[in-house]
Amino acid sequence: MKPNSWKVEVQADNTRTWKSNQLRFATEQEAQEYGRDLFTRWTAVREWRTARSDEPVSHRMHLGVAVNIEEKTDAKG
Repeated sequence: MKPNSWKVEVQADNTRTWKSNQLRFATEQEAQEYGRDLFTRWTAVREWRTARSDEPVSHRMHLGVAVNIEEKTDAKG
């Protein structure tokens, strides 16, 4: 698998299985920022990690928020 993006995987129950949503980031650092934020907001998350993905990039982090790359941000961003 040639990695195209990075994703966040979480464990949120007792099955110890890793689950992920559809957000994919260009860099591991962006995925880590998203994972840290998700962990603080979602109390069900027991553990989280970043992983490579062969899916295309779909989001980027902007001012601490995951933004769909097809959405426009204001001129300051």
